[in-house]
Amino acid sequence: MRRLLILLAASLLCSVAFAQENKKTDDLKPADPDTGESTVQETTLGLLPNPFEKQGVKFAVTYIGEVLGNPSGGAKQSAVYEDRINFAFDADLENLVGLKQVTFHANVFQIDGGGLSRGALLNFMDVSGIEALPTTRLYEAWFEKKWGEKIALRAGQLAADTEFMTSRYTDVLTNASLGWPAGLSVNLPSGGPSPPLAAVGARLRADLRDNLSVLGAVFDGNAAGPGSNDPQLRNRYGVNFRVNDPPLVLYEAQLQWNAKKGDPGLDGKLKLGGWRHFGSFTDLRFDTAGLSLADPASSGMPASLSGDYGLYAVFEQKLYRVGRDDDRGIGVFGRGSYGPSDRNLIDVYADCGLEFIGLADARPHDKFGIAAAYAHVSRRAQALDRDFQSISGLRWPLRTSEELLTAVYQYEVQAGLTLQPNFQFIRRPGGGATDPLGTSAVRHLKNATVVGLRSVIKF
Repeated sequence: MRRLLILLAASLLCSVAFAQENKKTDDLKPADPDTGESTVQETTLGLLPNPFEKQGVKFAVTYIGEVLGNPSGGAKQSAVYEDRINFAFDADLENLVGLKQVTFHANVFQIDGGGLSRGALLNFMDVSGIEALPTTRLYEAWFEKKWGEKIALRAGQLAADTEFMTSRYTDVLTNASLGWPAGLSVNLPSGGPSPPLAAVGARLRADLRDNLSVLGAVFDGNAAGPGSNDPQLRNRYGVNFRVNDPPLVLYEAQLQWNAKKGDPGLDGKLKLGGWRHFGSFTDLRFDTAGLSLADPASSGMPASLSGDYGLYAVFEQKLYRVGRDDDRGIGVFGRGSYGPSDRNLIDVYADCGLEFIGLADARPHDKFGIAAAYAHVSRRAQALDRDFQSISGLRWPLRTSEELLTAVYQYEVQAGLTLQPNFQFIRRPGGGATDPLGTSAVRHLKNATVVGLRSVIKF
């Protein structure tokens, strides 16, 4: 570990995702939870010889380290160093034991360091996708059975963030919400099946036509189980394997155009999907007697609501292609989601951005991305804030929305080693929440500026 830190420091720390293959084929591979690229793709330093590759066994080790700081804004100014090692293993069981078209995938995280969003910013859209409490954790462990090239069933401990509500043009971005959006992570129990917590479940994918695919998945609805403390503490090692919680169902349809290698037109994709959770959720304004939770006469026990759901859409389109290279060019994306305001703190979420991939022949794997994101605090939660204002007579902050603007650059030092500086500006952290460190009048958290440097090493 010490040698890795020295190497990262000498390299100025930082980095990112690698250039992807055509997305239609990438969708069928086990994906790295940070880079979005296949965990078994051969863009590595080549330091780990694999004598078992002919037998269908592949493995990968990815080290991600970053330093992040907020020179202004948030609850306080701070800087953190955090890292994560991802040990991934894939096996073709047809080659190994004769199980036709059956594969196995597993990966384990070693997580160290702190979290800037958790410790200093207190915002909705975590500034890093690797921010998590230190631990050694089993993440995914699943089997997949395919029937030809059209149908695939995956079962075990799964993540949803690499297949549902994704866009290929977010892979260079390091803010967590540009992967698994805040409209899902903030509203779902334990953050939903996404880093660092996967959940027991099953996913079925069917490619109905060359340009039309459908996906459906069912997960245990709370990977950490019930409790009031941090979900990562309730499932610290990723081995709870819960199956008795009310389920979470996700579904998605994908329409593609010009998706095949060599198509003369520019490729794009439209995704329409949603989710349904069958558990109980709490009302964001009223108690069991119908009184506002801000009312001194309230019991303080929120009313219980049955179930929750959300709908979303994703659009992506390549705007420009470098020659005949499908992997290089300029792409645009946009995503949006909605959930009922009475039980979802974020009822409307949207993001959009541009990615520039390998525009210079001398730097074919470099990328630049710029994106904006918007997380709207639900009307029911805003109504509760107004109740506090009216009843307390204080200048109680009214939460409205949190907004993000981010820009990143990926520099490939060599195959398997990338560096990535990134900038983020967060307007109204926590939607304009109370500053817990305020010593006088109640006030909002200040707009925050975040700068960071990430390094990714694939051995």
